[in-house]
Amino acid sequence: MHKTKIVIIVLVAVGLLSSGFGCKSVDKEAQQKMEPITIDYWRPFDSADAFQEIINKYNKIHPNITINYRKIRYDEYEEKLINAMAEDRGPDIFSIQNTWVKKYQNKITPLPEKLDLAYPVEKGAIKKRTVPTLKIKNTITLKGLKEKFVDAVYHDVVIKVKNNDQEENKIYGLPLYMDTLAMFYNRDLLNNAGIATPPKYWNREFQEAVKKLSKQDRKGRLIQSGVALGGSENIQRSSDILSLLMMQNGAIMMEDQNVSFHIVPSYLEKQNYNPGLEALRFYTDFSNPAKEVYCWNNTLDNSLNLFAQGKLAIIFGYSYHVPMIKAQSPKLNFSVTNMPQIEKSSQKINYANYWVEVVSQKSKHVQEAWDFIHFATTNPEMAKTYLEKTKKPTALRSLVNEQISDIDIGTFAEQILTAKSWYKGTRPLAAEKAIKNMIDSANKKNKKLKEIIQTGANRVQQTIYE
Repeated sequence: MHKTKIVIIVLVAVGLLSSGFGCKSVDKEAQQKMEPITIDYWRPFDSADAFQEIINKYNKIHPNITINYRKIRYDEYEEKLINAMAEDRGPDIFSIQNTWVKKYQNKITPLPEKLDLAYPVEKGAIKKRTVPTLKIKNTITLKGLKEKFVDAVYHDVVIKVKNNDQEENKIYGLPLYMDTLAMFYNRDLLNNAGIATPPKYWNREFQEAVKKLSKQDRKGRLIQSGVALGGSENIQRSSDILSLLMMQNGAIMMEDQNVSFHIVPSYLEKQNYNPGLEALRFYTDFSNPAKEVYCWNNTLDNSLNLFAQGKLAIIFGYSYHVPMIKAQSPKLNFSVTNMPQIEKSSQKINYANYWVEVVSQKSKHVQEAWDFIHFATTNPEMAKTYLEKTKKPTALRSLVNEQISDIDIGTFAEQILTAKSWYKGTRPLAAEKAIKNMIDSANKKNKKLKEIIQTGANRVQQTIYE
């Protein structure tokens, strides 16, 4: 009887070992993955406080992973990032603007379909012990990306790549938030002009409001401007504003990697109407002294400063402009409302501007780096901790309705479901400069608008294949 018991115990032990439970090779791999590592994370915005709660909760799941967060000044950020990556001392995770994804494609690695990480698991019924255990986790799919995030995200972060002579879509980044272009207006100036509510459409009502809100002195110099439209360098995000006007007016910004905002779309050929060109004309009318809506020129101060000084009635900006204005002028009586649309249009179009979190191709901890991004962005509870501390609008569909009622960011959040952006090539800043040059050329009136917009489109096209 005694021998029988010994045989049974031996057989059970052999069975457990052969099944993998307690297998030394598995334990060794798990133990290796549980060794302490540091993930370096660089961003140009937000202090470490915005991420501390997320990092703390992540550390409870992965106590061996240290997230080393570093904020770098925006005007130094990209240069430091590129130099560090070239010298193999760059971060594991960093942020890039939503139009930079293809520009950085060769420097970043796409999201793996599965993440194979070690977790500390408590085992033992009587004597408890923590055992490193390997777990495989599925990441967000393309379908899940469309369901969880607003539409603009899929368009911006998914790139088609070749894999073994086959093309497949890969996710190259995930956002913590999404901002949209909105209308800021000085309530006192509108009240004094007898304008009860800001205009909702780019129509005659809008133009009449601008006329009422603009003032000149006896020498014809502008002393109060109705709206920041018509200029380039002295208007915040002028390239975004003009791009949005083109998109709202029906221009197709790009088609099959070809810049096309200067072309008459096929559905408008019979009317002989060029939506991109007419948007440029509408925009620059506000800096044309011969027009009734004249209210802008290149001698004026930056639009944000002028608005904060109470000398400008309407500007167009993002949620991050709100604290900037309040810092300059704490007592300014202003509000934010929806971006004007094309009257009688069946579709609202707004403009998206945001940053996405990506993983460096040179990172030694790709799985862990992507796991942290996935944890921070796709989990609504984690995303909320960041959004509440930074006062930014969400990129997650599930949080939109919660934010719409927020007095500070409700307008921006309300617009994200209809927000769009467009790819500006491998040198997006050069593309923006080309759009500003179009504005300047139109204001000089030394060429026809058709030639100006054609030249602008050609310059943007050059950035696509570089």
